[in-house]
Amino acid sequence: MKMINLGYTKLGLPLHGYHFLPAAGKAKNRALVIGGVHGDEPEGVVAARGLLDSFTKKFDLDLEVVLVPEMNPEGVLLKTRGNSNKVDLNRNMNTKDWSPVAASERYFPGPSAMSEAENQCLAKFVEDFKPTVIFSLHSWKPMLNTNGELPEADTIAKITGYVIQPDIGYPTPGSLGTWAGFERNIPTLTYEIERDISFKPIIDIHVPAIIEGLKVTAKR
Repeated sequence: MKMINLGYTKLGLPLHGYHFLPAAGKAKNRALVIGGVHGDEPEGVVAARGLLDSFTKKFDLDLEVVLVPEMNPEGVLLKTRGNSNKVDLNRNMNTKDWSPVAASERYFPGPSAMSEAENQCLAKFVEDFKPTVIFSLHSWKPMLNTNGELPEADTIAKITGYVIQPDIGYPTPGSLGTWAGFERNIPTLTYEIERDISFKPIIDIHVPAIIEGLKVTAKR
């Protein structure tokens, strides 16, 4: 495992990533797993941190993985959906459907598309790393929101009982799923862990489910 730095937030917080390689040193496929896009969704951070702990102890996937547990470290520290600029990072990507109009203050998309340092760093990393698949770990209603073809979701659904939804049910202009999954053909799974569940089932159920999903990515 190698720690990498994707860049820095406006307040100078590092965007830490953890790079795992198979024993052979290279792999056909690559996965990017991120948590903490919304700072008030600790379930996604716990899942990402649990995955990091599991991989640190044992990593035997035939897959290259970069794990970013806290894509929005300012929001995680502030316990807010947005960053210190109060921008919802999942409405700030420069998608074709980006809009300056927010459904509510909670979904503030920023003064312009890709205005936020976190997303600028993420976009550059995706362009350089060229992931086969992106997993974005959130929390809301139990759901596997798919943007693109994702057999990984079928495997995860069998373990968790979560429903697979290609449409999350409301407009999400400027989202990572649209930016990567639809506009760049990088299948993107937005994994919505049940909100407010205890952390133990996240570690016991969802971390192993993510690993099983990544095994599917390895075989693409």
